[in-house]
Amino acid sequence: MAVLNEEQEMLRDMAREWTKKENPVGAFRKMRDGDFDGGFDPAVYGQMAEMGWTGVIIPEDQGGSDFGYMSLGLVLEETGRSLTASPLLASALGAASALILGGSDAQKEAWLPKIASGEAIGTLAIDEGPRHDPSKCDTSVSDGKLSGTKMFVPEGMSAGLFVVSAKDGVYLVEKGKGISIAKRAMVDMRDHAEIDFNDAPAQKLAAGGDDLAQKILDRARVLTAAEMLGMCQAVFDTTLDYLKQRVQFNQVLSSFQALQHRMADLFTELEMARSAVEGGLQAIDSGFAVSEAAALAKARANDALHLISREGVQLHGGIGMTDEYDVGFFLKRARVLEAAWGSSSHLRDRYAAMKGY
Repeated sequence: MAVLNEEQEMLRDMAREWTKKENPVGAFRKMRDGDFDGGFDPAVYGQMAEMGWTGVIIPEDQGGSDFGYMSLGLVLEETGRSLTASPLLASALGAASALILGGSDAQKEAWLPKIASGEAIGTLAIDEGPRHDPSKCDTSVSDGKLSGTKMFVPEGMSAGLFVVSAKDGVYLVEKGKGISIAKRAMVDMRDHAEIDFNDAPAQKLAAGGDDLAQKILDRARVLTAAEMLGMCQAVFDTTLDYLKQRVQFNQVLSSFQALQHRMADLFTELEMARSAVEGGLQAIDSGFAVSEAAALAKARANDALHLISREGVQLHGGIGMTDEYDVGFFLKRARVLEAAWGSSSHLRDRYAAMKGY
């Protein structure tokens, strides 16, 4: 595990305590069954903003705490454990990092304090096809007007600010004129949308260089992997507890050697994913080999969560897919996150290309 400083340990412990007491997995069930059009409970996100989580990577002079990406990763890991539904990943990481990396002073002043306070919700609008491939981009800008269609935009229904990739760079588009939004139902019951931009007023993020979109995506990949790591841990712990309690043939399931071997394999995958994710977070904070570390972290998290969520359901038996048990929720969320910002095959190909293969 990564060596944390005192502030990071306090932040992690606070997030863990809050998710256990105030927002366990049962809260996700309540949100799912409730009337929340945005895919999350605004009151819950308000609490997260009050605790300062929405401003973890934002500089202090713009309303944040500037604790770094490792700190935000610790928070997202804990929210992943409880399947907390919120725009924290899309807004406090995606939109905030885009502004930090590429925004002008005026753009930062206009939006970062609002994101840090939870007043504004931002998100990334990158993909235009059924699979993540940022190289396939037909969105264009003419005379400050952006046109194009973006698919599978996370928090697309609730966001007021869109960070949009176009042929010639990355742009800020505020919700309003020239934008039509269609909700897209996904298996994880969260907020996703297809957004059509038709001559929407846009401001370019001009300070981040030609590779700004990839820099933003690298950070999105690692922090998404942090959430996935928390999910891996939750499914592993839940499954292990179940095997220690469930009795078959007058023996607890955990006494069967075949099941012990399967759990040992899952633990190995979990720890390898943890190493890769924490390495990715450290790489972002240090600025060293970020793209390589991001591809590795997300690919390993994809593989680990795919296996652990599947095995978690299998080891629970038929009841694993019933609505009564929470483990099925993790599998559904896992399949969505595996596709977000790059599948394992896409990221392995990207890693190989960066290494010259």
